[in-house]
Amino acid sequence: MSDAQQPFDIAEMVFHHTGDAHELGFEPFFTVHLPQWEPIRLGALTIDLSPTKHVVFLMLAAVLTITLLKLAANGIAKARAEGRAPSGYAGMMEAFVVFVRNDIAIANIGKEMGPRYAPLIMSFFFFILMMNLLGLMPWGASPTGNLAVTAALAITSFLVIEIGGMKKLGFKGYMGTIFPHVEGLHGPGAVVMTLAMAPIELLSKLVKPIALAIRLFGNMLAGHFVILSLFGLVFLFGGLGAWSFGIGFVTAAVVLGVMFLELIVAFLQAYVFAMLSAVFIGLMQHEH
Repeated sequence: MSDAQQPFDIAEMVFHHTGDAHELGFEPFFTVHLPQWEPIRLGALTIDLSPTKHVVFLMLAAVLTITLLKLAANGIAKARAEGRAPSGYAGMMEAFVVFVRNDIAIANIGKEMGPRYAPLIMSFFFFILMMNLLGLMPWGASPTGNLAVTAALAITSFLVIEIGGMKKLGFKGYMGTIFPHVEGLHGPGAVVMTLAMAPIELLSKLVKPIALAIRLFGNMLAGHFVILSLFGLVFLFGGLGAWSFGIGFVTAAVVLGVMFLELIVAFLQAYVFAMLSAVFIGLMQHEH
């Protein structure tokens, strides 16, 4: 059976557009094939550093985030030099920055350590937001729909949480987060309960980054699945004559609504990742 006679496969179309690849598709115009390098082999471990679609959009998100925030910073500095409040784009970005700094970082970490961690929390928020939004652009891709990307972000957050907690609490205080003292118990009973609680405390430390990675990955990937599956209905029922126009119109209206919902989700997931990171950092800044 020729390609033109093969039935339309929604699943193949969805996985093709959401999965990673060594090419950038700008259908129906052209396709950019990315270079593929020889993998690096370290014993039994093979590392492929060839750029992929998600890597390209990850880099693009980083460049756009730095550029847009730099433009906002220049606008704010110019407004202050002129003795006026920033307006327009600079004023909007200042509102976002102040919100993330005060209502997410400082509110959850504390006034003492919050300002120190605020740049990291703001970086999480704006970087993740930019990656989420790129997935809603024509021919775009969302790197946060890749578990490797969200896992790397979660591991970064985990290292900051644990290393920051160890520096703040000291070695003895940090070990207290793994072997907690049980109030009201003394002697052998306290030792037994402390040792029994240690695996649970260790598991709770590992669950935090896993939850951060899976939540962001699942929400972004699921949204793209819904949008692409609805688009696929137009092609699936394309041979129904006049009914095809009705199906196409209804599907387009539903997809438009889902796109607006995805726009909200893009902001919401960036907020949730930044907020939970701030909450976990704040929890590790104090004795149990």
